[in-house]
Amino acid sequence: MTRKKRAQITLDALRRMIPAPETELAYEDPFQLLVSVILSAQCTDVRVNMVTPALFETYPDAASMAQAEPEHVFPFVRSVTYPNNKSKHLVGASRMIVRDFGGEVPDDVPDLVKLPGVGRKTAQVVASVVFDRDALPVDTHVFRVANRIGLTVNAGTPLAVERQLKTVIQKNEWSEAHHLLILHGRYTCLARKPNCDSCAASPGCLYFGRLQRLPEPRRGLDPKLGKFYCATCGRYTGTLKERKDRYGLLQAACRSCSSMNVFETRSGKTTKRVPDFRVN
Repeated sequence: MTRKKRAQITLDALRRMIPAPETELAYEDPFQLLVSVILSAQCTDVRVNMVTPALFETYPDAASMAQAEPEHVFPFVRSVTYPNNKSKHLVGASRMIVRDFGGEVPDDVPDLVKLPGVGRKTAQVVASVVFDRDALPVDTHVFRVANRIGLTVNAGTPLAVERQLKTVIQKNEWSEAHHLLILHGRYTCLARKPNCDSCAASPGCLYFGRLQRLPEPRRGLDPKLGKFYCATCGRYTGTLKERKDRYGLLQAACRSCSSMNVFETRSGKTTKRVPDFRVN
């Protein structure tokens, strides 16, 4: 299956699961969305939505926030991640918006990334959501889901993921795909324990396919003889070594024969793992 075909199958499946994909950040205008996205870095949308009502009541626009100092903003955002830095970014961005953009949030990515605290992802979210620009921002959810499903290959950075996704997804679908992949990663393709059994996209997912090819649990192993059992050389052992597989993933391996065909004796489950592309 080509990556374009896989992308088509995936997006069609996700559309059935998520009929109205959109940001979960609460906002009423471009400035509020910009502030919310800055605050959402390494923080949940739920937490951001809890702090922004009081913040926007005091600072409803860039002009009012530009008059504040970071220490004035800090009490409103102290419960989000990195509140000191984000307070400085919000005030700095507001002042630049007033000074360089006539008090209005710029509507394109090159100008948005000039603002303090605004990287490529944040700029693309704002440009896409409120200015209807074709953009495909990549956060940790999009990074994980795109790599897991197989929409990208050897894409080790958000920028690499973005570039590869843009080659397999039509431009007029970029923004929709961004929201679909984020929401899929947030509620179904979870970082630690993806819900593959309830996933409509699993038939075309490389990660799911690799899970299905893992060895079945072995029955009749005796934990008294050792914590692990190597099915290749037939030995029990209490310790293993590590060895990289063809994906570059460290796997448990038998100390005697170096085989990765190893099982836990208590559960009978294989020690083999498949790449899950979680961002640490």
